[in-house]
Amino acid sequence: MSTAVAATKGRHQSSVALAVLLIVLGLIAIALPMLASFGVVRVLAWLILFDGVAQLVYAFRSEGVGRTIWKVLVALLYLVAGVYLLVHPLLGLKALTLVLAFFFLTEGIMDIGTYLFAKGHRSGWLLFHGVITLLLGGMVWRQWPVSSFWLVGTLVGISMLMTGMTRLMMALELRRVANATA
Repeated sequence: MSTAVAATKGRHQSSVALAVLLIVLGLIAIALPMLASFGVVRVLAWLILFDGVAQLVYAFRSEGVGRTIWKVLVALLYLVAGVYLLVHPLLGLKALTLVLAFFFLTEGIMDIGTYLFAKGHRSGWLLFHGVITLLLGGMVWRQWPVSSFWLVGTLVGISMLMTGMTRLMMALELRRVANATA
C-alpha cells in the first residue's frame, strides 16, 4: 500500500470517527436539552470573557488616551457580561431564547414577504420555509420563558446530529471513490 493511499485511509478514518462523535453528542444534546442549553450558555460566557481579556490587552496597545479609555470600557463590558452569564446562566438562556424567537419570526415574515412580492418565478419551498419558520418562532415566543429550557439545547443537538450525518456520508463517499480509483 502506497504512502498516499495510507494517508488517505487515515484521513477517512478520522473523519468517520469525528462524524460518529458528532452524531453521538447530537443525540445526547437532543435527549438532554436542558443540560445542553446550559452548556451552550456556559461556552458563550467563557467566549465573551476571553474576548474581554483580549479587548483589555488590545486597549493598552492602542494609541491615544481617548481610544484607550473607550477600549477599556468596552473590555470591561465584555468581562462583566461574561461573568454575569456565568453567575446567572438561566437569565442568559432566557435572553438567548428570546433572541431566537425574534429571529425565527423575522425570518419567517421575510421569507413569506419575499414569496409574495417576488417578480417572476416564485418557489413554493420558500413559502413553505417561511410558514414553518414563522410557526416555529410563534411557538417559541408563546412558550417563552419555558421554551428556554429545551430550545437552545435541542437546536444545537439537531445541528450536531445533522453535521455528523453529513460528514459521515461524505467520508464514506470519499472512501468509496478512493477505493474505486486505487
